[in-house]
Amino acid sequence: MPIGVVPAGTGNGMAKSLLDSVGDPCSPTNAVLAIIRGHKCSLDVATILQGETKFFSVLMLAWGLVADIDIESEKYRWMGSARLDFYALQRISHLRKYNGCISFVPAPGFEAFGEPSTYKGESTSGLNTFNPSQEEPIKVQQHGYQGPNIELEKLQWRTIDGPFVSIWLHNVPWGGEDTMAAPDAKFSDGYLDLIIIRDCPKLPLLALMSELNKGNHIKSPYVMYFKVKAFVLEPGPRTEDPTKGGIIDSDGEVLARGNGTYKCDQKTLMAYDNLQIAVDQGLATVFSPI
Repeated sequence: MPIGVVPAGTGNGMAKSLLDSVGDPCSPTNAVLAIIRGHKCSLDVATILQGETKFFSVLMLAWGLVADIDIESEKYRWMGSARLDFYALQRISHLRKYNGCISFVPAPGFEAFGEPSTYKGESTSGLNTFNPSQEEPIKVQQHGYQGPNIELEKLQWRTIDGPFVSIWLHNVPWGGEDTMAAPDAKFSDGYLDLIIIRDCPKLPLLALMSELNKGNHIKSPYVMYFKVKAFVLEPGPRTEDPTKGGIIDSDGEVLARGNGTYKCDQKTLMAYDNLQIAVDQGLATVFSPI
């Protein structure tokens, strides 16, 4: 069943990506007209997996600076979309770095990023699930779509160690109406675009963040930008305070909160622990202007 996307939120990244593909302004009117015309396009779907828990994402996943800005700025929601810029200044001036590690299967042409490694995730076949507190996988009967059935163990994995300022995975070009996070992203290429900032002085970081509206941040020497087929995140604590963790955010929803984070007393879908992502090419269908 095709999905119609109408911009009615703070970010509206999906609607912006669809409408911008033909140069249309991001507005409810243009979005509704696109739905009425009935043109459709395929859209990749990412499956985020941790044990038996799955979350299906079509927009983005963030950990570090971008996730902190997105979620912690909710305390300033009365400011509207300006809350993101306002809180970004606060977070950059009091910059955090996070220990951790990422592993990924690079798209063809991006094999130079990272160092060779082995698969650190878990099966996506839907037959076995693993809970970090259990010693052995358990067999469970699954119902409905379980994610792509990819033999990840046989793929060529690479690893980058932290600390990190920001990890940002994107499925479409725009993360918000004024944030072109991944200018090379495609709706149905079977890959996610990965934007990494490992270390960056505050002034250059502020400068590259100001280029997000044009997508020019990826030209910064402090940014790594490439495409991946699968991804494993091993999140760690803040470098300056190991008693506190971070926030993992997907499609604007909190997946996990570490100790000492904003609203860390609230229950989340996943634990602040290892999770993996695999992409199913063109699984969803959305109404599109073209």
